[in-house]
Amino acid sequence: MASEKLNILDLGCGRRKRSGAIGIDSNPRSDADVFHDLNQFPYPFSDGKFDEVYADNILEHLDDVIKVMTELHRITKSNGTIFVTVPFYPHRNANTDPTHKHWFGVHSFDYFVEGTDHGEFRYTATHFKLKSVEFDKGLMKNHWFDRIMVQFANRRKDFYEHRFANIFPLAQLTFELNVVKE
Repeated sequence: MASEKLNILDLGCGRRKRSGAIGIDSNPRSDADVFHDLNQFPYPFSDGKFDEVYADNILEHLDDVIKVMTELHRITKSNGTIFVTVPFYPHRNANTDPTHKHWFGVHSFDYFVEGTDHGEFRYTATHFKLKSVEFDKGLMKNHWFDRIMVQFANRRKDFYEHRFANIFPLAQLTFELNVVKE
């Protein structure tokens, strides 16, 4: 039985577009298939087109997180998956880049997810199911202490963020969100 090919979008793909994905970026020097300003809505895709969307280190550069998430919700199929990777707010990389407009912590997407502390205060009808939040997913950690901190932070996210994040800041967070369409 042949598996069905997934429609994948790489939002803000830059020079490292994911294999098999449609890349969208505003930079003409990028590997994008579609050139579009990601601060301009709507995006040039039909409703429910994508099975998976990857927003890897792009959301912090865009003007309006809520509008972007609403648009990603629109162009992703029901129960499709959106992977958002962003810099973790206390890490120096989050604060060094002058083009960063937003900072993210463990609960930054709670406003889009029912059943969280902030889910009842949703700003839009956009709704996701949070599958996972992971610190430094896919990053190589050469020092034993860094590997231990990542393991600890991923087991005790709130405790780490409240007590240790400013002392031993990890680099990034990856959120896995499933699209819920009523």
